[in-house]
Amino acid sequence: MTLLTVKDLNLTAGETALVRHVCFTLEAGETVAICGESGAGKSLTALALLNLLPSGVARSGAITLDGTEIATACPGRLRQLRGGVAGMIFQDPAASLNPLQRVGRQLAEAYCLHNPGRASRVALRELLAETGLDNPERILDAYPHTLSGGQRQRVMVAIAIAGNPRLLIADEPTSSLDSESQAKILGLLAAIRERRQMALLLITHDLSLVRRRADRVLVMHRGQIIEAGSTQMIMAAPKNPQTRILLGAQLPFRPPAPGGEVILKVKNLSVAFPILSGPMRRRIGKLQAVADVSFDLRAGETIGLIGESGAGKTTIALALLHLIKYDGEITLDGVNLAALDRRQRRDSRANLQIVFQDPYGSLAPRLTVAQITGEGLAIHAPKLSRAEALPSTRQS
Repeated sequence: MTLLTVKDLNLTAGETALVRHVCFTLEAGETVAICGESGAGKSLTALALLNLLPSGVARSGAITLDGTEIATACPGRLRQLRGGVAGMIFQDPAASLNPLQRVGRQLAEAYCLHNPGRASRVALRELLAETGLDNPERILDAYPHTLSGGQRQRVMVAIAIAGNPRLLIADEPTSSLDSESQAKILGLLAAIRERRQMALLLITHDLSLVRRRADRVLVMHRGQIIEAGSTQMIMAAPKNPQTRILLGAQLPFRPPAPGGEVILKVKNLSVAFPILSGPMRRRIGKLQAVADVSFDLRAGETIGLIGESGAGKTTIALALLHLIKYDGEITLDGVNLAALDRRQRRDSRANLQIVFQDPYGSLAPRLTVAQITGEGLAIHAPKLSRAEALPSTRQS
């Protein structure tokens, strides 16, 4: 039985073609992967399937989901399709989850839209447990920012399957996770698909991830499907040069440079977060996130901090910038950062910068790129005037 049909899908923004002549079908119970580099049009195609395109993007062509043409569906039918027929796991769980609401409330909202009656706590716990989350009772009362990237992604999976859909659309579900968590999430999706007899549409830039998970693969490049076929055929004998590039893409190995003097010294670093419970949110204990970590980083040296999701890697990075409280000693250029006052600590960040994990959550959506980058220049480049560093209007 054909669950989804996409015929001659075209997406444009003004005169710019974003997706061109995309056609494919998805059978009930089948797993199909849409692969391609960043900007190939994969996510826009996925959003079009449920009529979730951003404003300014025009669509032509036909999309039929469960016998309904998406373009002409009434709002009530669209609400049934979204979550009831097709659940979607969005690319960025941190941006998709409401930071002001506990996980349980957000999961209950999705559950109640497609199930009769009130969502019981037992039913919500079972949904979280199905995704492999430990201690689902605690997760229900947690805020999204207190969870690791892997935990947030599993919460998104639980929300997506809360309405018991027949199709699960997963848009880059492993893009911000470590390799071990990637394998676990893909294994989880495969297990849920098998258990619930769903179809799965997997959007990813990494062809190697779908080698054992997909029945068919569609390869996109510059808004078009350039190659399609069974996963075995695509992996064994790719015909398009771009497909071969995706299969063989990897960073070249560079031998480490010899280290110079110690720039950063971390000694006995420990971080613990309070555990709160009860209506008054009383502190009942601590969760040890990092315990007794020590290392030196020398000039010209690169250190890789590797571990599964929730291992404490990001917590260490935040502690280095004094963005969270910690125990132990962090020394930059011989200066103990804990001994600095607020202004001195801010000045020290000119020599200690971070690229955050989530660009969508880190960049202010109401500011231009010039204003965002200029803010840092205004703080750490005193030779520039504020007008030069921080433009107030958009530059042409």
